[in-house]
Amino acid sequence: MSARAENMVIDADRLWDSIHEIAEIGPGVAGGNNRQALTDEDGEARALFQRWCEEAGGTVKVDSMGTMFAEFPGEDPDALPVCIGSHLDTQPTGGRYDGVLGVLGGLEVIRSLRDMGVKTRRPIVVVNWTNEEGTRFAPAMLASGVFAGVLEQDWAYAREDAQGKRFGDELERIGWKGDEPVGQRKMHSMFELHIEQGPILEAEGKDVGVVTHGQGLRWIQCTVTGKGQHTGSTPMYMRRNAGRGLARVTELVHEIALKHQPNAVGAIGHIDVYPNSRNIIPEKAVFTVDFRSHVLETLEAMVAELHARAPGLCADIGVKFSSEVVGFFDPPAFDETLVGRVRSAAEKLGYSHMDIISGAGHDACWINRMFPTTMIMTPCVDGLSHNEAEEISKEWAEAGTNVLMHAVLETAGIVE
Repeated sequence: MSARAENMVIDADRLWDSIHEIAEIGPGVAGGNNRQALTDEDGEARALFQRWCEEAGGTVKVDSMGTMFAEFPGEDPDALPVCIGSHLDTQPTGGRYDGVLGVLGGLEVIRSLRDMGVKTRRPIVVVNWTNEEGTRFAPAMLASGVFAGVLEQDWAYAREDAQGKRFGDELERIGWKGDEPVGQRKMHSMFELHIEQGPILEAEGKDVGVVTHGQGLRWIQCTVTGKGQHTGSTPMYMRRNAGRGLARVTELVHEIALKHQPNAVGAIGHIDVYPNSRNIIPEKAVFTVDFRSHVLETLEAMVAELHARAPGLCADIGVKFSSEVVGFFDPPAFDETLVGRVRSAAEKLGYSHMDIISGAGHDACWINRMFPTTMIMTPCVDGLSHNEAEEISKEWAEAGTNVLMHAVLETAGIVE
């Protein structure tokens, strides 16, 4: 890379202002955002992003899952593009940076290159993937999953929200169902900039996370069935308490994850207890176990141990255990060449950095199945995310986006 390129930096003030301007669309109640996929607010944010991209000289195209591709030409029109992508949708109580930093960081790379008169050999495409969060329409990473051929588009269109509204209908309603067949587009590579959503980088005092792997995931929906009886008149020895079975499985999940340290985590998140009355012993508990690891063999071993031991633990207290896997993806290892470019960019720019594994799922995890992909992470305060109190500093955003720009330039090639 030329001496001129060595000194290139993004406009941190412009990036920061853009992040907070788009946060005015779909504000939450405590300083964050509620801009769920395919709501009117999502449509409004998309329109603003499109306007900004067109002002920067791009052409925005939309595929049949609503994913936006802002194309910026390179000097070689036949070269495959380098893509920069993340998402603009949020959790119901989401922060201002989760996903948004990656999309607007990509746009800032384009804006800064344009300001400096820098041209690349390969085109650059900035991507806004639809419904990454999966909070309104499950599962998460829905559009990128269809793009990667992991999920069927018709199945995705039929996903319903809590009010019974279908994904496909809502995509049409807000006017963002495009004509481009999903998955048709080819990429040379993809970079995703994202906040860590965990506490490691801040705790270690690092500016940048060089993401080498993503965690694989298994969601196992479990049902413990007992007998609903009066809490006051049923003797203790005669109770078939589904809540007690839930407690036993909760401890089992914790024990299994601890056994596989440092390469695994596990917890029970979503829980429904029936009939959920103060004076009725629970007759049924339905809950989801979330196991994650970046080592496939570890992930499979944890699931196998749960299935082997949970039925017996429940049978010992007179309740029945059943389960099914309802969500999964195998752990991705990101492209070594791209990972190396991210690491080199951080070193060249003088940012402290460390290798890190992504604890959360991201669109990059699906795209990695098709094209060379990697991620860059920035710290977030106290590791807090999926919370309106989510916070990062402007300096962290600047560092991550500068590293992104230099890694992208190394991949796209500068035309001197």
